[in-house]
Parts: sequence; C-alpha cells; structure tokens
Amino acid sequence: MKLHFSIPLSEDLLEKFGGRYVLYSVYLEGFLFCKVRYSQLHQWNEQLRRVFGRGVPSFPPKFYLAMTKPMADERRAQLEQYLQNVSSDPSVTNSDVFISFFRKLQLDTFKIQTQQAFLDVYLADGRHLRVNIQTSDTAERVLEVLSYKIELSRELLGYFSLFLIQDHSDGELSVLKKLAEFELPYVSLQSVKESPCKIAVRKWYMNPSLDKMLMDCRTAANLLYTQALQEMEKKWITPTAGQMQKLQIQEKAPDKIKFLELIQEVRHYGYMQLDPCPCDYPEVGCTAAVHVGNNEISCCIKLPSNQIKEVNFKINRVRCWQVTFLGSLSGQGLDQVLELRFEYNDSDTWRWIVLNTKQAFLLSSCLKKMIMEQLSTTKSDQEMIELPEPGKAKKQSIQVSQIFHSGFMPRKRLLGRPNEDDCVFEKIREEDL
Repeated sequence: MKLHFSIPLSEDLLEKFGGRYVLYSVYLEGFLFCKVRYSQLHQWNEQLRRVFGRGVPSFPPKFYLAMTKPMADERRAQLEQYLQNVSSDPSVTNSDVFISFFRKLQLDTFKIQTQQAFLDVYLADGRHLRVNIQTSDTAERVLEVLSYKIELSRELLGYFSLFLIQDHSDGELSVLKKLAEFELPYVSLQSVKESPCKIAVRKWYMNPSLDKMLMDCRTAANLLYTQALQEMEKKWITPTAGQMQKLQIQEKAPDKIKFLELIQEVRHYGYMQLDPCPCDYPEVGCTAAVHVGNNEISCCIKLPSNQIKEVNFKINRVRCWQVTFLGSLSGQGLDQVLELRFEYNDSDTWRWIVLNTKQAFLLSSCLKKMIMEQLSTTKSDQEMIELPEPGKAKKQSIQVSQIFHSGFMPRKRLLGRPNEDDCVFEKIREEDL
C-alpha cells in the first residue's frame, strides 16, 4: 500500500552564487520527514530506473521556463503523487537505493551527523531500555537491536513496531505515529525535541486474537502483558466488575498467560486509542472517544445535548477514506489541524463521516492494517466491491479491491463529495501489501 507521503509546503530560496530554487518539505504520516530539491528527486528517480526499470512511476517533467505559482503548485502536487506511487512497491522501499537516499535526506534536513548514540526505547510500563545505535540506523535496525537486547524471537519482530509517543502534563499519553521501517528514530525524535515525545515499542496488529501467536515466547508475552496493564491503567479499556475481579486474581498470582487470555474478553482490548476529537456523526457538534481495532472504528459519541451514543463503524462497510490538512503547520506536525473522512454504508445509504483529529494519519494506518490482516486470509484477490441496490440490504465483507485515498487536500475542495479527481481511489491488490 502507499505510504502517507505529502508535500504541503515549499520554500523559494536563493542559491549561494545566484539563481533560485524550490525546497520541498516532505511529510510522512503527518510529520516533517525531510526537505528536498526537485533536482535531488530527479537524480534519485534515474537511480531507481536503473535498478527497477520501467516499473518505476513516471517522474514530473522539468520546466524550462520560469514557473508561475499555478505551475509551482502543480509540480508540488505531482511530486507528492510520485512519492506516494513509488513507495507503494515494497521491493522499492526495501531497497538500498530507497533507504540510503532518505537516510541522507533525514540527516541533512535536521543537520545530524552519523555517529554512535544512545536511544531510549520505552516499554508500556514506563521503563526504558537504552540501546547503543548509530544516528543513521533505521527503525527496522533499531528494533532488531532491541529484540536482541530483550531476547525477543526474530520470528516475532513483525508483530511489533516503534511508535512516537507524546506525554501530557496530566499523566496521559498519545500515540502519534508508527515509525516507518526506513525512518530514523533518532532523527525523528530530534525533530520534535521541543515537545515531550519518546520512542516506544508496542505491538502492531489490529486483531487482538493474534496474541495467541506470541504466547510461547516469554519476552513477547511480557510485552503484551505490560501493554495490557497500561491499557487498564489509562482506562483505555474498562472491564466489567466481574472481569476486573478475575483479572486482579491473575495479576496477583501472577499468571500472565491466563491474564492475557481473560483480557481478550474485555471490550476494546488491543484497540488503538485516539484522543477525543470532534466529529459530525450523527450530527455536527459531537465529540467522539475513538478506539480502532478488531475490524471496526468504535466511537463513544457525546451529542450536543450531552447524551452519550455508542456507535461501531464496521470496516467492511467503509468504502474509502481520505486525510485532509485544514490548518497551518508549525514544522513539527504536533499542532496541525487534520481530518479523516470516510465513506460509510449507514443503513444502505452512503455518507461521509468526519473525524477532526491530529492522529488522522495514525487512524488511516490502522484502517490499512485491518484490511491487510483480512486480506491475508482471503481466498480471492479478484472480486470487486458491489454496492447494495437501492432498497436492498447486502451483507458486505472486505474485498481485495476495497479502496482508499489519503493525502493532504485543500479545504476548498471539501465543500461536497470529492469528485473523481480529488479521490483517485485505488484498488488494493495483494501484491500491493
């Protein structure tokens, strides 16, 4: 699937010895990732073509005349689309030519030299492990070093990932983003050093029943156990009185495996919790506490009348979604105004539902992850989504062709349902995953 690359900003700068050039700010998952010139991307595209041939997406053409503002905006949009397209091929994103290019850009953008450093990686219980790394090490490499340190089986690394976490003064925390495998955790942390952020290791799957795949590994079970305790402590999950009593007995025993088996029954266990955010369902002016997991977006919605409404949006009824940038950026990605809107089959009627959340890209990643997990068990990769005929209910399931779109989009294009140019809905094929 495509990564959440976007280029919402660019700067017109002077060369050292005269002339001008444009520097593009590339964001990944809503956070400043690097800054790059057109010429650098053009040279990189040539490298990619030498390695991968004609499979590389077409690159935006050069302009030989002075660029007008509309031309500059068009090029910025084309470069953004190019990065999204080229990153959809895992053979490209896993290649040395891809990783080395973005490694250098990240280091250069934040003026960090390659050298030995210590990185604190936090566990869910608040403890941290100090790992000896290179500042140029990718998230994949850091996770490997961490797994060796804590004796986590390499076969289980795919069930975990590194995340950027923000601490709040009231003791709460927010999961801001999942780090891409080629992202440099040391650099990402430096890019938000003005805010209380940290790197943490957490499980990365949306189906809680997958816990059973990790139970035979003591370290993996410990990681799941501490994260489950954190979810209870932060009240991200609320066991019933009966469930709490049983869990406390196993916690005191302690029997971690039995505890993890029991907590499977608790509502929202293993879901990704988002910060409360405004939403327009069932009406404008509502606020939602959002949990994402187990093939649904579960919302506890506070209506303008202060009534509470529980709504579960099933992933198999979501036709598409998009992330939109609505406000100015600080350069860090921590105070931007984002929205995620998804088209949902509500009582046989398709409607757009909007969540205004700074964690919109994280939510989008969770939706993609849920689809990927379902596709991994699907038996067909050719069926198309069929919309129910008017007046007829149709039971839906995730199909390989379920569609999505995400990226920064200007506010003026959101006055109604996005048109065909705004939502370049793409079919998800198994080879895209």
